[in-house]
Amino acid sequence: MSSDKHLTLKEQVALLPLSPGVYQFLDSAGRIIYVGKAKSLRKRVSSYFVQSKEHSAKVRVMVRHIVEIRHIVVGSETDALLLENSLIKSLQPRYNILLKDDKSYPWIVVRHEPFPRIESTRRLVRDGSQYFGPYGSVAMQRSILEFIREVIPLRTCKLNLAPEKIARGNYSTCLQYHLGNCKAPCIGAQSSEEYASLIEMAISVLRGDLRPVRAYLEEEMQRAASELRFEQAQRFKSRLDALENYRSRSVIVSARIVDIDIFSLITDEADDTAYCNFVRIRQGSVTGVYTVRLTAGAESNEAEMLTLGIQHIVENISGKLSREVIVPFLPSAAMLFDGVTFTIPKRGEKLDLLEFSQKSARIFRAEQLKNLEIKNPERHTDRLMEAMRRELHLEHEPRHIECFDNSNLQGTNPVASCVVFRDGKPSRKEYRHFNVKTVVGADDFASMREIVGRRYRRLLDEGAELPDLIIVDGGKGQLSSAYAVLCELGIEQRVPIVGLAKRIEEIYFPHDPMPYYLSRTGEPLKVVCHIRDEAHRFGITFHRQKRSNAFLHSGLEEIRGLGEKSIAALLKEFRTISRLRSADEAQIAAVIGRAKARAVVEWLGKEHPSK
Repeated sequence: MSSDKHLTLKEQVALLPLSPGVYQFLDSAGRIIYVGKAKSLRKRVSSYFVQSKEHSAKVRVMVRHIVEIRHIVVGSETDALLLENSLIKSLQPRYNILLKDDKSYPWIVVRHEPFPRIESTRRLVRDGSQYFGPYGSVAMQRSILEFIREVIPLRTCKLNLAPEKIARGNYSTCLQYHLGNCKAPCIGAQSSEEYASLIEMAISVLRGDLRPVRAYLEEEMQRAASELRFEQAQRFKSRLDALENYRSRSVIVSARIVDIDIFSLITDEADDTAYCNFVRIRQGSVTGVYTVRLTAGAESNEAEMLTLGIQHIVENISGKLSREVIVPFLPSAAMLFDGVTFTIPKRGEKLDLLEFSQKSARIFRAEQLKNLEIKNPERHTDRLMEAMRRELHLEHEPRHIECFDNSNLQGTNPVASCVVFRDGKPSRKEYRHFNVKTVVGADDFASMREIVGRRYRRLLDEGAELPDLIIVDGGKGQLSSAYAVLCELGIEQRVPIVGLAKRIEEIYFPHDPMPYYLSRTGEPLKVVCHIRDEAHRFGITFHRQKRSNAFLHSGLEEIRGLGEKSIAALLKEFRTISRLRSADEAQIAAVIGRAKARAVVEWLGKEHPSK
């Protein structure tokens, strides 16, 4: 390794060889902040110091922190790749792709001890025990353990069954022996060889192969029946039924797909993270699901992140890959995995398996984000706002969003609503209802112009805060109407506005006739649709209330002897026709008097008879 920190960066770059190797960037504190590989060290490192728009923001920040360059010359580009991988794992440089695997998964362990126990664990201890998994959920792990204990008579006690202790007669039989769930190796009633054969059957089940345990149960059932031990034969028959029930509930892939591994990768640009999921298929069944979280480096792409995810899972989880591995795209260093064929499926069952893996990664990501929201709500809000800024191409984070929606029934009782969201959450005290005053008939465009104009003229007059984003419920027509008002008020440059069409949730921007589609799996689309739905709910509730009041008012005017004051009192007290109908005569009389109450009850019976 060579470097000279007394030279300028330009001089250090000029002294680099043209050979393949690994380079390291150090900051002012002497910390290694980035490790990279190169076919030609001088050409690769010099590219960092050339002003280029192709460099990401993270690369530009990293370059500003470089004060020293070190390098190691190797014989080939493959050697450089291997050395880079080793250094990144040991040094964990800030600007490289890093593993963020902080989740403890459930495993099943076959203990390395006399008469091994099969147990649940979340800790991998290299003590000679065999580990199976990891399992995507505790429920999956528990169902497998319960099945094994139901069909294979293994011990569940924590006794130390060393041969000398059994020989001394230290132990006695327990309830599990009398129930037929254990053959009492603790008292020498079962040999270690017989117990080992049962353990091998359990291991076959954990590997997804049910054939050995089925053959064992069928043989024991036939033997018991031939010896006229019908009660024991029935017990083995029950275990065979349990085997078939487990087979029907387990995730069976296909009789044609036996052993295969699947890797998928989904990225989250909001906080530069990626999630690599691994699914293990053995004997046609899913026997393990695992997801690792990575943070993107200064110069990283999906192929490199997929490579790192596969390497981590091979070294720490699976041990060895299947001969065929399904991936969404080729990893950046496929040559590192000898004897493995990478397949990118286009259709059929293999594509279904890849989609299953991607779904598992998305579920894991959702769990991580939910935990972040609970444990650190401020950080969750910051990443959500940044994601919305990126997705909607805004200059600033949309901390304050307002959304408008119109409601009418064939042009009658036209109303509008404005809902306000702050930091992605509803601010209900700021919601506003509007009665449309200048529009006659069903004209959504004119109604939108009126309401948006009234809203922002008032905010400007009062010197109040303007929103960071306006959303109108509708397509190009509603958006154009609202944008024209913003131009009249002179705030079109200050307040961005978009339209959200209902059909397939497409986004429209002013001056752009083509729709824009947000990621279907991203959080920004969910937030935008939540805001739109809340505006619709708030508006339609007001519209129904107004329509009901209008209907009740017009109906009550037909009752002889009922004046405006009595009608107003009834509307104030009961609000809707359904509430008025459910009230008895005494309740109505308490509001308008007995005589008028009798007239109202008679009108209700005549116009709205009970069904």
